[in-house]
Amino acid sequence: MITTGQIIRCKAAVAWEAGKPLVMEEVEVAPPQKHEVRIKILFTSLCHTDVYFWEAKGQTPLFPRIFSHEAGGIVESVGEGVTDLQPGDHVLPIFTGECGDCRHCHSEESNMCDLLRINTERGGMIHDGESRFSINGKPIYHFLGTSTFSEYTVVHSGQVAKINPDAPLDKVCIVSCGLSTGLGATLNVAKPKKGQSVAILGLGAVGLAAAEGARIAGAARIIGVDLNPKRFEEAKKFGVTEFVNPREHDKPVQEVIAEMTDGGVDRSLECTGSVQAMIQAFECVHDGWGVAVLVGVPSKDDAFKTHPMNFLNERTLKGTFFGNYKPKTDIPGVVEKYMNKELELEKFITHTVPFSEINKAFDYMLKGESIRCIITMGA
Repeated sequence: MITTGQIIRCKAAVAWEAGKPLVMEEVEVAPPQKHEVRIKILFTSLCHTDVYFWEAKGQTPLFPRIFSHEAGGIVESVGEGVTDLQPGDHVLPIFTGECGDCRHCHSEESNMCDLLRINTERGGMIHDGESRFSINGKPIYHFLGTSTFSEYTVVHSGQVAKINPDAPLDKVCIVSCGLSTGLGATLNVAKPKKGQSVAILGLGAVGLAAAEGARIAGAARIIGVDLNPKRFEEAKKFGVTEFVNPREHDKPVQEVIAEMTDGGVDRSLECTGSVQAMIQAFECVHDGWGVAVLVGVPSKDDAFKTHPMNFLNERTLKGTFFGNYKPKTDIPGVVEKYMNKELELEKFITHTVPFSEINKAFDYMLKGESIRCIITMGA
């Protein structure tokens, strides 16, 4: 391509300070360095993680910054040492990676790469610590190594999944974070058997993806738990069959679920980050065979407290990161599930906005109106 090895000037939505609307700017995007690729982003979406760090709650603020990590695009150029990707490839940038060399990458049981594991504080690239974005010579910081609120971005090749070029990027872009986290938590970690019961605590995007996994697995009962009753009708589209609003009961949720299911559900997934919900998820599974999976990220000082007899009575507690999917190895297969009509993505997409109106996506999420809002670049 003509742009190979050259600086590209393009539009990016820059967060200059915490909680303030993003500003459309012209940025310079440097060529990819060793083990990096430069991607033309065609579609991106907003995840709650972006909003959390944009608000700068509970972490060290790092601004100016280009957020976002759910996206789909086409490789524009590759840096030194990149052999598995080439210009023209259709790809999904991922917030975590797969170097292929560490013990985690060699393990069939782990997806927590030593080199490319999620790092929310890093504002530059791993190769040299420098940013590939700048405005008038001043660096603009990266986010999660992806920064897809830019028409072009630079990503480590280990964080790039090459996918079927026939897959519609305006749909499969949501596979690169929340959807896979919830879906994989159910299919890869909880592993419900056909006909079993599953409880989902938290019916946001990740919880609905977990419900979709339970639906695909053939669960007979999928019980949704949420404090917001407005979510219940929407959740039916994802296979949820019954609902519990904790505010409508005068006893703990785990007791309510145990009464509904003759002793507890077979599998449960906690998708809120609330430590109280984590305890409820564990204590609502049936003794002898119940498995609870923690998906949400707790606050730094939270502590999980339950009686040891809950373990001795043969309940199992597990945790998961990104649904136990290896980004480069497994995510192309999730896309194929959609292409084969095993996985439904359209129902997750509630809004679409042009890149020029990106702040509307934040409004929709902050008001609780959206599951996923697709942002069309170049529009």
